[in-house]
Parts: sequence; structure tokens; C-alpha cells
Amino acid sequence: MKRTLLILIVGVIAAIAISGMAWADLSKDEKNLEREAKRLNDTAAKPDGEKAVVKRLVAELKATEQQVQALRDRKLGYGEIAIVLSIAQTMPGGATDANAQKVLSLRQGPPVAGWGDVARQLGTKLGRIVSQVRKVTNNANREIKNDHARAGKAVKQTQQEQPQEKKDPETPNTFEGEGRPMNRGSGAM
Repeated sequence: MKRTLLILIVGVIAAIAISGMAWADLSKDEKNLEREAKRLNDTAAKPDGEKAVVKRLVAELKATEQQVQALRDRKLGYGEIAIVLSIAQTMPGGATDANAQKVLSLRQGPPVAGWGDVARQLGTKLGRIVSQVRKVTNNANREIKNDHARAGKAVKQTQQEQPQEKKDPETPNTFEGEGRPMNRGSGAM
């Protein structure tokens, strides 16, 4: 009985150690990449965010809107799309459909691989990918902020350019009724 209990305890400790190592296996860059992917998804969820994120993905990762839409059709979030296109960009030929498909097939397996494994298999450093995804996120946020600032200025300018409406002349406090002046307002009798 004691030996079975001891084996069970050692097994639990080993399982905890292995799961801890699995978490430790997620490198600093992989953790940062997951955080940046979440930030990009959050940015896309903002008003006008999706438009800004797609624009930045196209501009910075040298992709097309059709590529981004095709990846969206595969139920990928914008963070994952940025990672796939960023890794594909490091491959010969750049961010082509074939390279993006290769990245996805490595990621989705079998066996399912983490972004660090995918990057290693394709001979790229994950730190570079983290930086690119962060840049896309930051620039998309900046673009949203600038668009809103420009929209606010445009509204303010149009309000200033509109001529001020003339106010009705103030009505007198008295009026003539049946030949004698009467006060308006609360009736003072």
C-alpha cells in the first residue's frame, strides 16, 4: 500500500513537473507572440478596427486583401493571420498563398505545432515575427486614432462653416389684448 502511494505521489510530481516544463517550453517569444496576436484581435474589434488592421496587414506584410480574406474564411483571427503572413514573408517568394498554406499545414499538423516550432522548421527567428505583429498592431491603433481625430476635425469645420441661424427677435413681455396691455408669463393679477 505504501509503495503504491509512493508511486502515485512520484507520478503526480512528475506530471506536474512535465506540465511545468511544457509551459516553460513556451518561450518568451511565443508568449509575447500570443499576447501581440490577442492585441491585434482586440484592435480589429474596435469601431473601424477591422478596416485599419486589414490595411496594415496588406501594407506591412506585403499581402493582398484577398489573401487576408481567404485566411479569415478559414476561421483565423487577425492575430493568427498576421503571424502566418509574417512567417510566410520570410520564406523564398514572400507572403504567397503557397507559403501561407505551408505555414498553416505545419501549425495545424499532424502533429499540431507551436509557433516556435513552425518558425524553427522554416528557419526563422520568432522574435522577428513578434516585432512585425507588434508593428502591425501599433500602426493599426495609430491609424484608428488618426482617423477619428480627422473625423472630429471635419465635423468641427463643417459646423463652423455653416452660417449661424438668425434667432427670432425676443418677444416682448407684454402684448395688446382687447385694447389694453397685458403681461406675459406667470399671471400677475
